[in-house]
Amino acid sequence: MRARLNAALAEAVETQDKRRAATLRLMLAAINDRADSIRTQGRDGLSTEEILEILHKMVQQREISAVEYENSGQIDMAQQERDEACIILEFLPKQLDEADTKAACQAVVDELGCKGLRDMGRTMAVLKERYEGQMDFTRASCVVKSLLL
Repeated sequence: MRARLNAALAEAVETQDKRRAATLRLMLAAINDRADSIRTQGRDGLSTEEILEILHKMVQQREISAVEYENSGQIDMAQQERDEACIILEFLPKQLDEADTKAACQAVVDELGCKGLRDMGRTMAVLKERYEGQMDFTRASCVVKSLLL
């Protein structure tokens, strides 16, 4: 993942795409900061899942900021945040849409033979294992809850 980000950064610098280069530098800085903090704990580097988690968080931060900028009338800043979010999303696995999320939740509920809310944790654990980085688990938990009620 880091090699892919570094290659994209080199390309952005070469083509003088300043917004893309700045966003890629922010992404690499966030990853390096987390890696440094993990090394101080005695662990050896970041897993791919941890890198994806960092990138997801960065996208969420930009979406929140874009809404706040819009509410304060700073449309150009909101667009800049959305542009950065789009750049970050390029490096994340394709996200399941609403219909695919519902279908995946239904399939797991059926497969596990879940009968009630007491099976919620087990269902979510399987979804997180199978769809890590591809699904919004907050939305998925709402879908699972509605299926189990």
